[in-house]
Amino acid sequence: MSTLTGRRVVLGVCGGIAAYKAVEVCRRMVDAGAHVVPVMTSGASHFIGETTLSALASEPVRRTLWDESDPIPHTRLGQGADLVVVAPATARLLSAYAHGYSHDLLTNVLIATRAPVLVCPAMHTEMWEHPSVRDNMALLVSRGTHVVGPASGRLAGGDVGAGRLADPEEIVAAAEAVLAGVGDGSPSPRRDLDGVRVLVTAGGTREPIDPVRFIGNRSSGKQGHAIAEEAAARGASVTLVTTTDLAVPAGIERVRVDTAAEMHRAVAAVAPSAGVVVMAAAVADFTPVSVAPGKLKKRDGVPAVELTPTVDILAALGAAKPAGQVLIGFAAETADVAANAADKLRAKNADLLVANDVGAPSVGFEHDTNEVLILERSGEQHHVPLAHKRDVARAVLDQAIVALHRAGRPDEENQ
Repeated sequence: MSTLTGRRVVLGVCGGIAAYKAVEVCRRMVDAGAHVVPVMTSGASHFIGETTLSALASEPVRRTLWDESDPIPHTRLGQGADLVVVAPATARLLSAYAHGYSHDLLTNVLIATRAPVLVCPAMHTEMWEHPSVRDNMALLVSRGTHVVGPASGRLAGGDVGAGRLADPEEIVAAAEAVLAGVGDGSPSPRRDLDGVRVLVTAGGTREPIDPVRFIGNRSSGKQGHAIAEEAAARGASVTLVTTTDLAVPAGIERVRVDTAAEMHRAVAAVAPSAGVVVMAAAVADFTPVSVAPGKLKKRDGVPAVELTPTVDILAALGAAKPAGQVLIGFAAETADVAANAADKLRAKNADLLVANDVGAPSVGFEHDTNEVLILERSGEQHHVPLAHKRDVARAVLDQAIVALHRAGRPDEENQ
């Protein structure tokens, strides 16, 4: 039985060309047993008719705050909802919701409800990638708003790119997942990694110059920790090699390291027996040849620090990868993300490569949110739009499980 059965869903529809998909979303939710109350913005009526939605939904379309039969429609709709879904969600709606601008019935319902909210963005690529839209999305995600899409594909006017509304079946599945408690950074109820040993690295290494200074990077370790926590929640036996002091839930074996060399030794000790290895750490490419015994003083002039390359841990793991193991690398890029990630995937002999544009707003280092592209060796790519890092972790492990079964590895821990 669907988690939508018997639940009251407010379906918000905004003015965008993708509004026609809301009709199928409505039909599927009603077929799943939901009581669907459609709320259309004035712009939505330019794309679909009220009669269509009213005929398919559980109640007639609501459009205005000034309904004589109900003096406070937004409060009643918001309080009575088990879930609010907005499909499509336009840039204007996202901005209004993020900043509390309640200018119509739908935005008033969003602000008046305490039910979970699922927004499904749809707009042209240039709009979706605008910093203001990304900032608004990050703000909503940080407050617990659920997001599905947008996908990449054909857009209005013949353009192709990111911004296409997710397919109706994806939206309904996301709504079911939200009502089941999945999709908000919370632990997954699935146990599809029972018996699998998972090794995860996290954080940025620190290569000492003297007792005070080091060569490092901005990695917070949040994404790696999220992957370790998600893997443990799904039944895996997890070893987390981390450079951070972030809290680690009980049941995860934590190995604390600082330098690339220390991380390499820790990883090498565990990797041969792991079914899945996730190299999420940002490992320094160079380390000082020697470390000054005392603090270097400015008065002594600019020090000559000779550097030498660190061990390429991912490449070493790829060269020694046992049969059946799934090796996942990460790539933090600032340009040509897909091309650079594909090159790294091949060069390191990884099975999956998770890449992100760390120059994009609210993505990557130090943020609670992330947006990634997951590449397979076959060339297939999976785009994970801006989401909580726990949800990104879930998407990464979903692909790891597919690769694990493809490799024919039994669902039992190597001893």
